Amino acid sequence: MLLAGVTLGVAAPMLAAGSSRALAADESEAVSRRLEALRVAIVEGDAKALDALTHPQLSYGHSSGRKIETKAQFVASLAGKTNYKSLTFSEPWIQVVGDNAMVRHVWDGADILPNGETGRSYIAVLQVWLKDGGEWRLLARQSCPLKPA
Repeated sequence: MLLAGVTLGVAAPMLAAGSSRALAADESEAVSRRLEALRVAIVEGDAKALDALTHPQLSYGHSSGRKIETKAQFVASLAGKTNYKSLTFSEPWIQVVGDNAMVRHVWDGADILPNGETGRSYIAVLQVWLKDGGEWRLLARQSCPLKPA
């Protein structure tokens, strides 16, 4: 009987750890899906999707370090516009901590410039996502220039 209690005492935390890892993996996958949805919404200029994916208190920092947009400014800057010929988010790294997720990725965009020419944006990005009302929403984002590998 004592041995069974000791075994259960050792096994219970291991089972709990396994289920918490599975839950964290599920949440990481959910954040990954939201990150992809954000990429698509940016490319398509989909204001409704951008609104749904972002938190009301969004702080969206650009790679210059000098331009920070609110949610309204961020959505308005992209709404109904085609700003990118292509945009990829590569090298994703996601870590979920409770109701927060830290996301890092490389942004590689073929930008459509105001004169119709194409430029390139190649930046490192750090995002903070918050689980709000059961949904992951982008709360903060900051980027910095990145030299191509």
